[in-house]
Amino acid sequence: MILKNDNWIKLNQGSPAPTDNSVTMASEKHKMKLSKSILEMKFMKRTKEKVDQQLFQTEGEEYFENQLTTRLKKESGQYLIEPSFVECEKLIEGRLSFQGMNPEVEKLLAAEDNEKRAKLEKLKEEISENQMVNHYKACNPTMRNRNKKRRTWVHPSERNGKQNSKKTRFMKPPDV
Repeated sequence: MILKNDNWIKLNQGSPAPTDNSVTMASEKHKMKLSKSILEMKFMKRTKEKVDQQLFQTEGEEYFENQLTTRLKKESGQYLIEPSFVECEKLIEGRLSFQGMNPEVEKLLAAEDNEKRAKLEKLKEEISENQMVNHYKACNPTMRNRNKKRRTWVHPSERNGKQNSKKTRFMKPPDV
């Protein structure tokens, strides 16, 4: 190499030096495969396992490429894609305001709270508790029977002498 005008010039004036992209693309297209005897050597076993795994993955990707795309297209309506995990974890918003320090944020939070309350009220209004109880009584007679068998608790003073008020105590065996 010769330094001329603050630039390096190669003596062998052949093709221009390859860029990084062309080197990687060429290496992917023309990968050298190692011979079987070299791969069976003791120090090359890990490399052999990696090569086998890569081959298996590429064959699998080629084989299942069409099936995965069609299946995903069919089932795409079943899944809801969220850009963030905040909704999944039900976390609070990152922007908060207290005691009127940021009125814009407080207005947004108040609007969201109102929407949530409206949704909850609609859910509560759809089926009342009495309707649910009547529905379960009609549908499941065994529940009704099971509830009939339960005893009601009565205060001991209100009992009509059905049981002795005294508890039986441990009796010492007579000495013989």
